[in-house]
Amino acid sequence: MNNFIKNIFYLFLPIFLGSIIGLVISNFIDYNYLIKPVLSPPGYLFPIVWSIIYLLLGISFYLYKKNTNTNNKRLDLVYYISLFINLFWSIIFFIFKWRLFIIYYTILLLALVIYLIKLFKDEYSISAYLNIPYLLWLIFATYLTIGVYVLN
Repeated sequence: MNNFIKNIFYLFLPIFLGSIIGLVISNFIDYNYLIKPVLSPPGYLFPIVWSIIYLLLGISFYLYKKNTNTNNKRLDLVYYISLFINLFWSIIFFIFKWRLFIIYYTILLLALVIYLIKLFKDEYSISAYLNIPYLLWLIFATYLTIGVYVLN
């Protein structure tokens, strides 16, 4: 794969896959019908926030690949696993409605992202910092997920 295509792949894979998942789950989203915990944002905010997070995730991976000469297979593996776990979150929550299971799933994702940030920090610190909004959003999402389960 030439460098231009690799760079496009690294930059936009999260946004591309996130958009596909968004289309798949669009008819199953029941967010407006759920009893939500205090501080729950309006539904229209989620696609905006996730687009920004996916863009930052793509940029962080692109910068890591572009600016390091290492081939850290562990970092690559954690990156792709956490991306796919993140993408399947929406399917589990909205299509299958496994609301108790998704709490544990969210905690797993949170742990993976913390580990990913640590791996990025060891290789290319800017990539780690670009994932801080992702980590903060996941902490908030964990609160929302637990709240939705308890209230519904």
